[in-house]
Amino acid sequence: MVLLCTAWLVLWQAHALGLTWIPVGPVTWMHLVVMAVGAGLCLTRAASQPRERLAWTLIGLGLAAWIAGETYFTLVLWDDASPPVPSPADAGYLLLPPLMFTGIVLLLRSRVRGLPRMLWVDGVTAALAVGAISAAVVVEAVLNAAAGGDRVAVITNLAYPVTDLVLLGLIVGAVAARGWRVDRTLGLMIAGVLSFWLSDSLYLVLSAKGQWESGGPFDAGWWATAIFFGAAAWQPATQHVASATARPRAGMILAPIGFALAGLGVLVFGSVDHLNALAIGLAAASLAAVMARLMLTHRENLRMLGESRAEALTDALTGLGNRRALTNDLDVVLDPHDATRTASMLVLFDLDGFKHYNDSFGHPSGDALLQRLGERLERVVEGLGTAYRMGGDEFCVLLDAGDDLCVAACVGALNESGEGFTVGCSYGAVLLPAEADEPSEALRIADQRLYEDKRGGRRATRQETKEVMLRILAERDPELSHHVADVAQLAEQVARTLRLSTGDIEHVRIAAELHDVGKVAIPDEILLKPGPLDAGEWRFMERHTLIGERIIGSSPGLAPVAAIVRSSHERWDGRGYPDRLSGATIPLGARIVAVCDAFDAMTKDRSYRPGMTVEAAVTELQRCAGSQFDPAVVAAFETALRLQPIASSQAA
Repeated sequence: MVLLCTAWLVLWQAHALGLTWIPVGPVTWMHLVVMAVGAGLCLTRAASQPRERLAWTLIGLGLAAWIAGETYFTLVLWDDASPPVPSPADAGYLLLPPLMFTGIVLLLRSRVRGLPRMLWVDGVTAALAVGAISAAVVVEAVLNAAAGGDRVAVITNLAYPVTDLVLLGLIVGAVAARGWRVDRTLGLMIAGVLSFWLSDSLYLVLSAKGQWESGGPFDAGWWATAIFFGAAAWQPATQHVASATARPRAGMILAPIGFALAGLGVLVFGSVDHLNALAIGLAAASLAAVMARLMLTHRENLRMLGESRAEALTDALTGLGNRRALTNDLDVVLDPHDATRTASMLVLFDLDGFKHYNDSFGHPSGDALLQRLGERLERVVEGLGTAYRMGGDEFCVLLDAGDDLCVAACVGALNESGEGFTVGCSYGAVLLPAEADEPSEALRIADQRLYEDKRGGRRATRQETKEVMLRILAERDPELSHHVADVAQLAEQVARTLRLSTGDIEHVRIAAELHDVGKVAIPDEILLKPGPLDAGEWRFMERHTLIGERIIGSSPGLAPVAAIVRSSHERWDGRGYPDRLSGATIPLGARIVAVCDAFDAMTKDRSYRPGMTVEAAVTELQRCAGSQFDPAVVAAFETALRLQPIASSQAA
């Protein structure tokens, strides 16, 4: 139906422009049918769309009022060269703008949400500027033609351009309100309003000059308005969410500038030629709206600058101050020119057990834990200082006058435990300015003390964990407990002979003590079998290194030890287990434990054989060097054996 009406309008326009051979039918009633189709589409849409029912009903009624006025004009005044003003037709015509205005406003309210104030101002600016131009052209012509005429006729004629200005301003403002984005519905409505405004303006100007003729080429603009709005009613409804933080586009600033220049142009023209007060007032108001937008833009820029500065000094996860904020605050606290500065305390914290928590429960849970701990720390120091997150699992507080009780409260805030996890913290504190008068120096001292505390805490935790595992091993098999103690003694001496670092020597000793902890999961009938194991039993036995790795690895401080235990039964030639590693790919600590374990096993009595002598065991190690054992480790073992007191007891 819309296509048929559009085709008729195109044919009519061509006929009116001079192509009279084109058949268009009886125009005196065909155009009423076309307009009725548009109004019917709007009202039908209102009946089928509850959410926008009132909006499309008002728009449809506005078109129906126009059709009523047009029907009277067609039947009574069509051939009148000078139709009377006002007439009953004017009542129908003038009802369209307010009804359509209200309907468009309701439609925009349902489809545009979260409108920023700047877009409101852009809409007002556009409406005022367009209104100023229209008033300068159309209203001026009406006023000139109506000079000395009947007052009621003048008011009626002026009502058309004024209501058109309001409607045109609304539709331009609607485009601005959507961030200068136009969907199909709004695009068709814009075309309808422009078509209506253009025909109305030409009618008023040509009527003022006595050149208007009914059925001319400009009448189709009125008729097309109904079709444009009828088609708009049946386009898919798209809801636009306006946002002040949306990515800026060139049109969002160029459009208001263009409308402001249009308003300025009207004022300039009015200074050299007489213009009506309405045009001058609208133009001036458009410039005032531009000034309001500049003020809003300035305020928005200040707000964004403040937010950017705050974000630059804030940790995004916890909302605490970040390292940059701490540095700025330290500059203030340690300012040598500040005569009022007082003693304060800087305390750095590093979480213990957080990596294990993250690995066990996942990073989202880890982030949630950091947020909880940060909130607790902030509450604890409220009124006493400021809390910061340095990044990762590091926190910090700058206390106005810190003491041991306050630090203990902070430590308590950074502790949390539950099923399968315990998270605590180590810390380092420094007094300001007594121990440091520069921010970098204060952070260096606090960091150094933090890691001294962490190393001590880790050693204690490792020792406690190791003792628990050894106690379990002793309960399971006392002989196995004596075996690992002797292996540990030898392994420590070999590690020293190979000049390993203090930390690596400690790892090797603990690995030697715990290398058989996985055997707690081996059944007694296999572990204590008096004779050789069969193939299936050996496969079961070979799992003990993996079991030992899992048990030891459950303590984060023993992770390096767990890796050594896993590889403690690998062979130099790659025929060991569980990973078939060979040569230098086997961890050095595991190679040391393998040699010491083999020596101790050979020299100990078993239920199925007596123990070897020390000399025979050493000879066997030498024979297997290069195949089962690392030759360099065997050589270091021989050196260590001569220095180790256990050698004499075993030899005896």
